[in-house]
Amino acid sequence: MDIVQLESNDWYRYRRLRLMSLANTPDAFGSTLQQALELDESGWRQQLQTLATFVAVVDGVDAGTVRGVVDGTDPDAAWLVSMWVHPHMRGRSLGLSLVQAVAAWARHSGCARLLLDVADENDSAIALYTKAGFVASGETGTLPAPREHITEHRRVLQFARPD
Repeated sequence: MDIVQLESNDWYRYRRLRLMSLANTPDAFGSTLQQALELDESGWRQQLQTLATFVAVVDGVDAGTVRGVVDGTDPDAAWLVSMWVHPHMRGRSLGLSLVQAVAAWARHSGCARLLLDVADENDSAIALYTKAGFVASGETGTLPAPREHITEHRRVLQFARPD
């Protein structure tokens, strides 16, 4: 397995993964499949310029993805977003490797912590994030409409400060 960071010219790779993830687990994301289908090439390219996007590649096939973005109001914080691993590839440490790639990117970007929101009933994702060192922050919320019935909570991974 390799973890690669995509560039704007890789928009078609990310589009394919994002459409699969939204079709496979629609209740895990803030955006919808319909919203993603409405994006044109320039929209996909813009996303790859704005968000650090990583892909897990297994035997030459894109098998999972995750993105990171520095918080717009707190430069000490970054967000882990859009995490997804193809169902046939789950349980092979791809998710952990993707999380570690975003954490390394966030530390390299000068952030002190990495945040994420996860659905309360997504036990496998919560277990993955716990294994990666994330702890619940106590903050809660819901997904945006039309899935506001799905509750979620925030988790944080605090980076050790260099001495």
